[in-house]
Amino acid sequence: MFIATQPYLLPHVGNKFVPLSTPPAVEIQSSLPDLSEELPFTIKDLRLAIPNECFTPSTFKSLAYFSLDVGIIAGLYGIAAYLNSWLFFPIFWIVQGTMFWALFVVGHDCGHGSFSKYKWLNNLVGHLCHTPILVPYHGWRISHRTHHANTGNIDKDESWYPISQDEYDGMHWAVKFVRFRAMLLAYPIYLFVRSHNRDGSHFLPSSPIFHPSEKKDVLTSTLCCLAMITGLAAAALWISPLFVLKFYIMPYVMIVNWLDYVTY
Repeated sequence: MFIATQPYLLPHVGNKFVPLSTPPAVEIQSSLPDLSEELPFTIKDLRLAIPNECFTPSTFKSLAYFSLDVGIIAGLYGIAAYLNSWLFFPIFWIVQGTMFWALFVVGHDCGHGSFSKYKWLNNLVGHLCHTPILVPYHGWRISHRTHHANTGNIDKDESWYPISQDEYDGMHWAVKFVRFRAMLLAYPIYLFVRSHNRDGSHFLPSSPIFHPSEKKDVLTSTLCCLAMITGLAAAALWISPLFVLKFYIMPYVMIVNWLDYVTY
């Protein structure tokens, strides 16, 4: 948490970013405790107060929930294909896009190592979850680690970090539009070019986000996403572009909305 003072921009009503004036910031600051004082406990104290079993992942439970998600996704595809009705498709897009979000969350837990205690299983399931929704598992996992280590840091955070007034004023109008007006469609752009004033891409092993020892992992995830895109292109050619639109692109748009909305 940070105290809002000029010249930072904070989210406000209607998804608009507006500069806060000094008086409200002072009022907010006066109502908060003095954070310069040491807390009467440490992170270690908190950790010791939580039962050890809470930190031990259950591989069986994790695989069961993952299988349930995959089963629901398969069932929804079966129903949509059977009905093949434009009356049902809007419902299908919303529900299936939400289930795609469930896949992302499972992959997220794999990236944190909380899916199981086996690294190879976490990486396998992480790719099975993230590749179908075109998220490079290792590339995202590594940058997400950076996000957790620098949450809210103007210079080092990865996504939706606060920006200064000068940076906002210097933004190109197109960047402003994507970040503050079309933000629910910004996630694919973020994966390719990161956020404003952040160099690199989640798909390129040479990006400054990654250490040299991580390049092979990043390349693996990128190749998985390329295989997925190739499969979608083949389906569009051999079946029809409309087929891909109905059964993949529209649910994908929904999961992008979930990703940006929850992260924001």
